[in-house]
Amino acid sequence: MYRVASPSEYLVITGAGIDDIKLAKKGWILPGQSYIVFDMSPVNYTFEVQAMSIEKLPFMLPAVFTIGPRINDMPSLHKYAKLISLHDKLSSHVKELVQGIIEGETRVLSASMTMEEVFRGTKEFKQEVFEKVQLELNQFGLLIYNANVKQLVDVPGHEYFSYLGQKTQMEAANQAKVDVAEARKKGKIGSKEREGLTLQNAAKIDAETKIYATKRASEGMMADIKVKAELKVYENVREAEVAEANAELAKKKAGWGKEAHVAEVEAMKAVALRDAELQTEVERMNALTRTEKLKAEFLSKASVEYETKIQEANWELYNKQKAAEAILYLREKEADAQKAIAEAELYACQQVADGEFYAKKKEAEGLMALGQAQGAYLRNLWDAVGGNYAAMRDFMMINGSIFQEIAKINADAMCGLQPQISIWTNGGGEGCRNGAMKEVAGVYKMLPPLLKTVHEQTGMLPPAWMGTLPNSGSDN
Repeated sequence: MYRVASPSEYLVITGAGIDDIKLAKKGWILPGQSYIVFDMSPVNYTFEVQAMSIEKLPFMLPAVFTIGPRINDMPSLHKYAKLISLHDKLSSHVKELVQGIIEGETRVLSASMTMEEVFRGTKEFKQEVFEKVQLELNQFGLLIYNANVKQLVDVPGHEYFSYLGQKTQMEAANQAKVDVAEARKKGKIGSKEREGLTLQNAAKIDAETKIYATKRASEGMMADIKVKAELKVYENVREAEVAEANAELAKKKAGWGKEAHVAEVEAMKAVALRDAELQTEVERMNALTRTEKLKAEFLSKASVEYETKIQEANWELYNKQKAAEAILYLREKEADAQKAIAEAELYACQQVADGEFYAKKKEAEGLMALGQAQGAYLRNLWDAVGGNYAAMRDFMMINGSIFQEIAKINADAMCGLQPQISIWTNGGGEGCRNGAMKEVAGVYKMLPPLLKTVHEQTGMLPPAWMGTLPNSGSDN
């Protein structure tokens, strides 16, 4: 049977005449041989790997890996044909294998990095995960054609990235508020400064104009008075001859002099008064300008301090929340660990108790079986001896070596004893032996050996009134 594989497939042939396996794009399938066809096109595997940084902050890492057999590398294709080709590439077995390798390497790598390093160095993190996963996949003959690590995602209950985004937004908004307040401050101060300068320059020009006009008016008046005075003097000279003219001339001279002096004084006073009014107005405008400037400065500083205090309070609240969440997470992990330890200890105690119960049960069953066997044995023996209890007892004692044990115990008890035997004789007459005092004589015959035995065993002597023992062991 001749078989041909498609462009993206390989034939894996085993059987007679082939030591291991044979890979081919086409070939004859001989009797005694079998074959399978596997596809070499890569497959996309989508995962959401849950990992934890060095600060024990969990996060989700969505990733898409395009993985397939290593083409044009026969050793890798042999590994793939032996280990993977029997399973469907989209089956849970292959997916779990790839997912286990990716999750393991990702968690090991993320555990050695801070959350900031993972977030800022996504490209480097992706490259390191790619390299480490590829090293593990080499043993299966697989190659990563493409790896796409998506944006990091918060784990439910741990909104690190959400808080980080809120923090960035608040910082940008507060900076914008500060910039707006600063621009407003500069605008108001500049506007007030321009208005003050305009008013000052206008007042100065008005004052100079009025002073110049007053001066010119005074000079004109003085010129007129001078002309008139000269005219009158000329007339008075001409009319000197007339007495009335002279008197009138003198009177008019005095009046004209007085009026000229009064006009001059009034002009000077008017100039001084206007100068004082203009100076007062200038000082008032300067004071108003400085007041507005100080108000603007104080308002800007108060606004900036208020926003700064709010940011500091928000940051302190954020730190406290994160610290509380970290403590809660540690407490939960400690509780889980204690629970696991307690369950393990309970399981161990249950296993020990089950073992002891099983041993006791088997021991009881053995004793029960032994008792049943002994009962059957005794019933058969009772029937064999015809119900004779003495014969049955003697047989049991002989069969159990009871007599031998008794003899051994008696022999052990007597071993080492050195008995001392004292023989006492009394040479009494026949009359005494046959008379009424025979019993009394027997008692007195027994006393000497008894007292000697007591003395030898205990070291005690009889009282003096009873008698004394001899120093030697001779008979009395």
